[in-house]
Amino acid sequence: MEILQSIIMGIVQGITEFLPVSSTAHLILVPWFLGWKGVIDTMSFDIALHVGTLFALLVVFFRDWVEILLRKHRLLMLLIIATIPGAVVGKLLDKYVDEHLRSPWVIAASLVVVGVVMYFAEKRSIKITGVDDISVLDAVIVGVSQAIAIIPGVSRSGITISGGLFLGMRREEAARFSFLMSTPIVAGAAVLHGIHILHGKSEAIDPKIFIAGVAASFVAGLLAITWFMKFMKRFSLTFFVYYRFALAAIIIAWIWLKS
Repeated sequence: MEILQSIIMGIVQGITEFLPVSSTAHLILVPWFLGWKGVIDTMSFDIALHVGTLFALLVVFFRDWVEILLRKHRLLMLLIIATIPGAVVGKLLDKYVDEHLRSPWVIAASLVVVGVVMYFAEKRSIKITGVDDISVLDAVIVGVSQAIAIIPGVSRSGITISGGLFLGMRREEAARFSFLMSTPIVAGAAVLHGIHILHGKSEAIDPKIFIAGVAASFVAGLLAITWFMKFMKRFSLTFFVYYRFALAAIIIAWIWLKS
């Protein structure tokens, strides 16, 4: 049963990590709705599933990273700058978030607030800037927005793409920069929690459960990235705004029914 739950959670992670709906929120909500307990309802397992989506990012953007490392050193510098705020906030507040903010109420509020931010970001008419044209200040602003995504329900892709749109970036370019920027931060979180697990400072994860979840999140992540990048070339974020509002309403209704 735990293997099946792990696969389902891996699929959920793979899809929601790259859509602006918050993967962390969904990884918390699915066990909450279904009454699942145990290791799959922990932040350590969430981070394990991020390994699969990290591999998906590396596969899809492999050529981009080779070009960035070999030729586009300015963009590499901007990505490093944009990663710093998220890394600092994650290091300082990771434990606090795990203990105090993994609640349905926090998720519902974050879904609504960031949904509103996404709605107004889409209303900007100036969308002419590409990834190669952003400034250091732009990278800092988007990096700070990524740091806010530590709060469940915010969505790393949702808040960083919105930040890019507010800065005048084209929709698909904002998504591309968001995914490139998330690669080092996800890798860092995975390494950090991996060290904690090895030293017994975090919940131990059964290898079979780990492998099943990572494999599922990798495959689902590949499909989600490919689909979303095509989607962003033609459509706005409005659909996901409505989804966020609807999910928040369902969460509140569920809390009321259970009280």
